[in-house]
Parts: sequence; structure tokens; C-alpha cells
Amino acid sequence: MGDIKLRQDKFETDSGIEIKSTYPQQTTEEKPGEFPYTRGVQSTMYRSQLWTMRQYAGFSTAEESNKRYHYLLNNGTTGLSVAFDLPTQIGYDSDNKFSDGEVGKAGVAIDSLKDMEILFDGIKLENITTSMTINSTASILLAMYIALAKKQGADLNKISGTIQNDILKEYAARGTYIYPPNPSMRIITDIFEYCSKEVPKWNTISISGYHIREAGATAVQELAFTLSNGKSYLKAAIEKGLDINVFAKRLSFFFNAHNNLFEEVAKFRAARRMWANITKELGATDPKAMMLRFHTQTGGSTLTAQQPQNNIIRVTTQALSAVLGGTQSLHTNGFDEAIALPTEEAARIAIRTQQIIAFESGTADTVDPLAGSYFVEALTDEVEQKAWEYIGIIDSMGGSVRAIEEGYIQEEIARSAYTYQNDIEKGKKIIVGVNKFTAEEKPIQDIFTVDDSIRKVQIDKITQVKAERNNDKIKSILSKLDADARGNTNLMPTILEACENYATLGEIADTLRNVFGEYKAQ
Repeated sequence: MGDIKLRQDKFETDSGIEIKSTYPQQTTEEKPGEFPYTRGVQSTMYRSQLWTMRQYAGFSTAEESNKRYHYLLNNGTTGLSVAFDLPTQIGYDSDNKFSDGEVGKAGVAIDSLKDMEILFDGIKLENITTSMTINSTASILLAMYIALAKKQGADLNKISGTIQNDILKEYAARGTYIYPPNPSMRIITDIFEYCSKEVPKWNTISISGYHIREAGATAVQELAFTLSNGKSYLKAAIEKGLDINVFAKRLSFFFNAHNNLFEEVAKFRAARRMWANITKELGATDPKAMMLRFHTQTGGSTLTAQQPQNNIIRVTTQALSAVLGGTQSLHTNGFDEAIALPTEEAARIAIRTQQIIAFESGTADTVDPLAGSYFVEALTDEVEQKAWEYIGIIDSMGGSVRAIEEGYIQEEIARSAYTYQNDIEKGKKIIVGVNKFTAEEKPIQDIFTVDDSIRKVQIDKITQVKAERNNDKIKSILSKLDADARGNTNLMPTILEACENYATLGEIADTLRNVFGEYKAQ
């Protein structure tokens, strides 16, 4: 036990911010629910309404994912988060040769409106909020969701949820892009414009720091690069003639929660303050247009295959940081996700983690519980200062698009990822059960797997859909979409018409590929 007492002389957060042994008295004059929203976007926070408890789920076919959704809803989930497989994410139908080996693996396969109908069978879209983690094909999946809502007879003024729709972070950190940056930004602003009129409660973008963090960024870099991307989306929408006081209300954010509890809390608090000032600087005057609302997911890259039960404690710590930081929505990872898709048992423990924090810990009983903490207030200021330094560099380069094109953001993330991994390998950073406190383990027996045979199931469905639909009408609609893409017409109405008539995701994406081309990373 003696080695546990040997601590280093200098302590730092994962972003390299030095942690002092004590902090001078800090005061905060700011009030919750008031500009710049450091202490929360609502004056009462969880005393009035708890955060939305989501579980990210999607695998195999729409039929199988639908069963999991009903299971999660029956176990207390209050919002659904849809994971799509890689072919769906990059605009390939399941029968495309590039889809071989990937159908249904990283999420659910959605090839047409038929799959969307099955995915939400028995679930009224008016009664839930749905988050869809989709970017390059976000316009198509949103159109399918709207088409389904219309078939259900839903009031489109009432349906609510979020599409991620954040293509800039795909170029910087994740890679599921299709088109080059400029046409991609055009599609995004088309979605902003369309939804503000047709589905006003829908969050049209979830500006994501999650994948930036998963790629190896520090907390400060996650904050800086995410807000910088958000700034680019604001400017693009303003240039399109949209009113920031209208469309900015439907922007939301998606952050990661890692293990350094206090740095994560400081990051969330700093994010609200920084975004309030960014939107104000760009002309926002409506308080709701200046509020940063965000979803949090616990850190997938922090999960270990070794001693996987330890991940339950990691996820609990991370979820606690999100709640203490004032999140509006939260997903907790299953303890077995470093090995495979979560089993039902792991998914149940994950949602129970949120419920225990909400109903047993007392954490949700007061607004901004850590406000006035000398440490947290000082750390919030330091995280903000370092994030502004990054944003200043990106602004000097011409903004996020230019910084991504020049590789600056990618290089900074790669450098941080290398440093972090190097610290683990040298033992400077301790990961319990991995490089310290290890133990002999038996392989986990209960692993959730997806069978490759589902590709044939999806191909059969595509074949049936094409046999039953009006193919001449599909050809005409796709021809119109081609013409719209070559001009300046908003693409969403034609994409929706294509989806309503059972055009496949791949057919729509290929039509746009033929006009915009494909992006090749330098």
C-alpha cells in the first residue's frame, strides 16, 4: 500500500493546467439563468426539471433496434439517441459493395423510409425527443424522420429532437464526411432555414466536441475547437441571411465527459460563458439565442477492456461531472463497450447510474452546486483563458474551415493524443487495471455481436421497396434534386419528397455526390 502515498510534486489537469494546493477566495456575482449563463441556462435547473436521460443505441436491423428502444423506454429512458451504421453515415445503401462487412455493425442500417418506419414502430414521435448521431447524411435522415412523423399524423410544430449535423468535426477528427466543406456548409444552412419554418422545435445541429475529445484532444482543445466550429456555423447562417436571434435558439452542443471531474465541470461552465459572448459579438440580442444548451456522453475512449467492471465507476464520475456542470441531456456508456456493443444488462446499469445520481445523490437539489468553490471558479477562468488562446489562433487563420484545411486542428489533436498515450506507457498517467493494479482475468463470456447475415436481410428489403414504389417518379424527383443542387434552391423540400416516395439513402447521397464531388483528406 505504501506506493499509493508517493505522489508527484506537481499536479496538473489533463489539459496541463497546474493545480495549486490551495486557492484564494473567489466570489461570483453571476446568477443562474442570466447572461453569461456560467451557472446554468435556467434559474432553477434540475429543481424544476431533470436532464433528459438518453441511451445511445442502434445496431443490426431496424427491427432489432426497435426492440432495444422499447426496452430502454420501459426502463426509464426519457429520450432516444440513434446510432447509425457506417454505410448509413457515409451515404451507401446496404447493397453497395463498400458496405460489405459493415452493415449494422456500428449502428442500425437505414436504407429507406421503410427502415425508419420499422425503427420507430409503436413509438409516437410527438411523445419523445430523438437525437440522431448523423452528419454527412443528416439532411436525408432528418427528412425520413419528418416523413414518418407526417405519416403518424404528428404536429410538426411539436416534434423535437436533434440531428448532429456537425460536418466540421468530421474533417478534423472522425472522417465520416462525403462532400467538400463548402457544399457541406450549404446543406447545413439549408437545414437551418428549413427547420426554422417547418419543424421549429427541432435542434438543427449538435456542435460536437465529443469526437474531437475521442480523437485525443484535451478538455481545453475540445472546448476551443468546438466553439470555433460553432462560430463558423453562425457566420455561415448569417451570410445566408438568417436571423441569429431565430436560428441560434435551435443550436445545441455535444460534449464529452472524461475522468478529471473538476476540469470537466469547469469546461462546461466556461463553455456557456464563452458561447454567450460569441453570439452577442455576432449580433444576438435574444437571451435564448445566447444560451449554450448541451448533451453530454461519458467518454468512450476512457473505457478499458481490462477489468471492465471498473468502467462503472469511471462512467459514474463522468456522469457526475456533467450533472454538476449543468448538462441538459446525458448518455452513460455501458461498462462493456470497450469490448463490444452493450448488452442489455450493461445498458440497464448505465441508465440506473443516471437515476441514482438524480434521485439519491442530492446533486440535483440545488443550482450549480460547485459555484463559489475557490478551486472551481479559478479553474473555470483558466480553462476559458486557454480556450480563447486557441480560438484567437484559429480566427487569425480565417476560421475553422481554413484551420481544418491547413491541418492545424488535426495536428494539435494528434500532438495531445501522442502525449497522453506516452504518459500512460511511461507510467506518468495511471489507468487503474491497465498500467497499475492489474490482475489476471477471464475473458468476458456475455458479448453482444452482430451477424454478417443481416446484410442480406437489408438487401432483400431494398429490393422489395424498389419493386413496390413508383420508380419513374423517383427518377423525376432525383433529377430535380440534381438541378436544385446546381442552383441555390434549398435542398430540404426535394430531399423530403424523395424520402416520402421511398428513394433510398444511397440514391439521394449519390445524386448530391454527382454534383458536389467527394472530399479527399490532404
